Amino acid sequence: MTEPNESDPPAPSVPLVPPDPSAPSDPLDPFTDVLDGPMYVVTVAAGGERAGCLVGFASQCSIHPPRFFVWLSHLNHTFRVSHHATFLTVHVLGSDQRDLAELFGGETGDHVDKFARVAWRPSADGSPVLTDACAWFVGRIERRVEGGDHTGFLLAPTEHSPARPDGPAPALLRYRAVKELPPGHPA
Repeated sequence: MTEPNESDPPAPSVPLVPPDPSAPSDPLDPFTDVLDGPMYVVTVAAGGERAGCLVGFASQCSIHPPRFFVWLSHLNHTFRVSHHATFLTVHVLGSDQRDLAELFGGETGDHVDKFARVAWRPSADGSPVLTDACAWFVGRIERRVEGGDHTGFLLAPTEHSPARPDGPAPALLRYRAVKELPPGHPA
């Protein structure tokens, strides 16, 4: 991008439009209201603590090299533990795993040991792996990106669940199935 100089025409001014009182309070609502993405549980272990939370903001972001972005709310325990971590584990939930979503989304690790209530094992780096999850991978944190009230973690996979047999993909737990779940922390 070049710097503007004196001979460049002036940038067009954008008139300020008063807010429409009937418009949604979040300008992304008309877009996000039609989405029904999969739900994830992200777990972490660092500084002698384990934590995990339900996440809806996540996506693969590169094929070569494989990379995945997951976003954690600044208000939850998992985010605080992740500050000292070098790895996160991302689990995708099957449609029949609402109980895991309720535990990791409806309880807070500030008050509850969620891992005392589920089957899990440590990954090679010590990050908790929920053994009953539909699929999972452990990712090395390559970068953190501030994004408003969430921070994004760019992950490079280092370990993953066994390959699934050929056949149809399993039905996944989706946002609409947990939309009314009272959160352990506000998002």
